[in-house]
Amino acid sequence: MKRNEFHILNSFYNGSIGRGSCSYDLNCNKSLHDQEALNNLIKIGFVSQSDSKITELGIEALEPYRVNNAVILAAGASTRFMPLALEQPKGLFEVKGEKLIERQICQLQDAGIKNITIVLGYKKEMFYYLEDKYGVNFVINESFNIKNNIESLYLAKDKLRNTYICVSDSYFAENPFNQYEYQPFYAGMRVLEKTNEMYVDTDENERITLMEKNRKSGRVLLGHSFWTAEFSKAFIKLMEDDRKVGKYNHSFWEWMVKDNLNNLPPFYFKEYSSGNIYEFDYFEDLRKFDTQYLGHTHSEIIRNIKLVFRCDEEDIVNFRNVSEGMTNTSFVFEINGTDYIYRHPGDGTESIISRKNEKMSLIKAKEIGIDPTYIYADINEGWKISVFIPEFREPDYNSFEDSKKILEVLRRLHSSGIKLDYGMQPWEDALKMEELLREKSPNCFDEYEILKRKIGRLYKMTINDGVEKCFCHGDTYKPNWMIQPDGRVILIDWEYSGYSDPGIDVGYYIVDAMYDFDEAERFIKEYLQDRYTEKRFFHFMAYTAIIAYYWFVWALYRESCGAVMGEALMNWHEMAGKYVDYALNIEEND
Repeated sequence: MKRNEFHILNSFYNGSIGRGSCSYDLNCNKSLHDQEALNNLIKIGFVSQSDSKITELGIEALEPYRVNNAVILAAGASTRFMPLALEQPKGLFEVKGEKLIERQICQLQDAGIKNITIVLGYKKEMFYYLEDKYGVNFVINESFNIKNNIESLYLAKDKLRNTYICVSDSYFAENPFNQYEYQPFYAGMRVLEKTNEMYVDTDENERITLMEKNRKSGRVLLGHSFWTAEFSKAFIKLMEDDRKVGKYNHSFWEWMVKDNLNNLPPFYFKEYSSGNIYEFDYFEDLRKFDTQYLGHTHSEIIRNIKLVFRCDEEDIVNFRNVSEGMTNTSFVFEINGTDYIYRHPGDGTESIISRKNEKMSLIKAKEIGIDPTYIYADINEGWKISVFIPEFREPDYNSFEDSKKILEVLRRLHSSGIKLDYGMQPWEDALKMEELLREKSPNCFDEYEILKRKIGRLYKMTINDGVEKCFCHGDTYKPNWMIQPDGRVILIDWEYSGYSDPGIDVGYYIVDAMYDFDEAERFIKEYLQDRYTEKRFFHFMAYTAIIAYYWFVWALYRESCGAVMGEALMNWHEMAGKYVDYALNIEEND
């Protein structure tokens, strides 16, 4: 069947099932091309001339074009959509009285698409009610936080036939779905401004010939796409081949299409009018579309900010994502022209961090001028608000001048005279985290027993050696340091702070910098200055190993909670092993 014949016949079908009136009136003059196609459909008996309806024969002719199912991608965490995405997946946001994903499911079902699979990942449990309510199926993507949506499609590859590929956060003003589709396509529209979407060029038949980003205007891909069984089979082959190298692990699936337009069946652009398809990449986009989000977002995070600053919700604007840290997620917001940063606690941190203790440390650090950014911290839920510092740089591990700046602050912190009734005990704390790990997997720590025994032996050598406890930060790697343009240095993030051994602060900077022994010696001597003795030097070298071991065990625990620690875990393991052997060798040779 020719394309224009299909569209005419499908229009008659949609009219017959109540999806709007037929747009092809037999008594209306159409283009010569359309009229010829319509006459042919009447001639072969697909359309009845007497009552202007599709015939049974016409319905049979559409059958090869039947859409089998739909796959909705809903695994991502939508990290650009701060702060709402911290509380629930974007597909569950309510827009103009309807949850985004529920509106889309209903539109698919209204079009006759009953077989719907949703790929879940981030906060997946929040979607489970959809199974009972709509009869949908689920596929779980456990790698949603380390791979992009190509992984979701790969996990759903057995579902890919004549299939709609959708994203859970699309909002369609009018139902775009059909029981039948002629060819594979990606929906989109024309825009007159620069967007973050993928732009396309097409030939005279609307086949996509080029896809690229960063144009000032043009036609963009937006919303859903449709794959024929042929296209699905070809794309699955590309995904399976890529599993061997992982080139597209961190890419949206559109990039695989972009790079393989000549290796895939023809892929077409289906243009919709402006105002029919919406995707909300940022919270401000949603506020513009649905004004309820100006005054009442139903967000606990927005409520927290509102209460701290005694302001209205519409005063809180300009949300910007900050790269996720190892422990928490943060975002920047603006009130009355001033930027602040909100820290949202990571999953599992409540088991290893006392927010009450952290708050006391923040207050003390502000009093002595080491962290002037603190505004408020909640001891029950773990969230924190600070002043956002826009201009600063992190220290350079290879710059000894930067090291001097850092060490001057640490000496000031350690000599502040502040005494607290809590603090990090890296050896004892590591043992507690090991127990938490063994509760999940009894034998998971067996391979590290030799290292553990060495660290324990080294720790005993440092007890009562004359190095006094003091107010410590506990997490001195370079992302927690801010060197401002005027030379002032700020130390932020006090989750692991307290009354502890100063070796944890000096040692962890060495560990994260991965200094060799001579660099570590220079660093320790600069810290100690006229207090240097061989006994104190040994103490700080020993604590370099101890604190590396602590962070290694911490990383194992965080990964057991679903975090991805990457090479940091192995670096901490390497530094613990390297420095424990070095310190024990020092002691044996004395």
